[in-house]
Amino acid sequence: MDLVDTAARPNVAFLFAGQGSQRPGMGHALYEASPAAGAVFDAVEEVRPGTREQCFSGTKEELSLTANTQPCVFAVDLACACALRERGIVSAAVAGHSLGEVAALAFAGAFDVACATRLVSERARLMTACCEEHPGAMRAVLKLDAATVEALSAKAGEVWPVNYNSPLQTVVAGSPAACERLDALVREARGRSMAVAVSGAFHSPYMAAATEGLAAYLAANPPQAPAVTCWANLTGAPYAGTPEEISKTLCAQASNPVRWVDELCGLKAAGIDTFVEVGPGHTLTGLVRRTLEDVTTYNVETPDQLEEVVRALGKDA
Repeated sequence: MDLVDTAARPNVAFLFAGQGSQRPGMGHALYEASPAAGAVFDAVEEVRPGTREQCFSGTKEELSLTANTQPCVFAVDLACACALRERGIVSAAVAGHSLGEVAALAFAGAFDVACATRLVSERARLMTACCEEHPGAMRAVLKLDAATVEALSAKAGEVWPVNYNSPLQTVVAGSPAACERLDALVREARGRSMAVAVSGAFHSPYMAAATEGLAAYLAANPPQAPAVTCWANLTGAPYAGTPEEISKTLCAQASNPVRWVDELCGLKAAGIDTFVEVGPGHTLTGLVRRTLEDVTTYNVETPDQLEEVVRALGKDA
């Protein structure tokens, strides 16, 4: 399946949703409405049987398991992006939050659908194993800037900032006890700390074994250079270099912070002023609006949302 198109809108970026955005029924309506979306789901199904059923009919509890969440959200993300492409809306750049980065790389041409499905399934397996070996927790810290959260995390011990989501939202991860200590410190600093409903401390040192496992996997299954500019969580800048360097960046992402604010600011500086979140939910467009000024955001998961974007952006085709 060819996922690359050169007729891109120079001011548009697609943002690929990450883990936590899943919901029962996601992608079902688009599967029925868009041949391109249907082709993605069918291609994923060939590699990982049962994915369609989990997306369309799975329970909240079933979808919350990392082993299911990651391949299912990946399938929905990529299907939504391909539905847009089918209608002539193609972005100049792509970025994905955490798990979403695999879908972004696939859409950019670094992996075909089958290879990306196997990769995301292996990523989910490795991260699940890390969660079992190192039980952890995550907190979203609101109303405090990143420097303050970094200082409080250091004081709490064994908890690390892992998602720099917006100027006043930083997610931290670490041991359950350290997260509880951080809760108290955040309250004292007049911030707000919210538990994140996940099974482990993602993007923290607790995920080191996942990075090692992904390195071994990608050494045997290397990517191609993306044909569309894809921004990296690890660096907050576009992927660049050889397939080996691309693999190294993607592997390290699992156990290092997501520098989402840097990515958004870099995209804006590169001329992007329209952001389309592809996949379930609207978390990423919310972060865009809390980080950048004078930008336009859209979400695409349903046929109605797809039509809205086509009406808004298709006039420039």
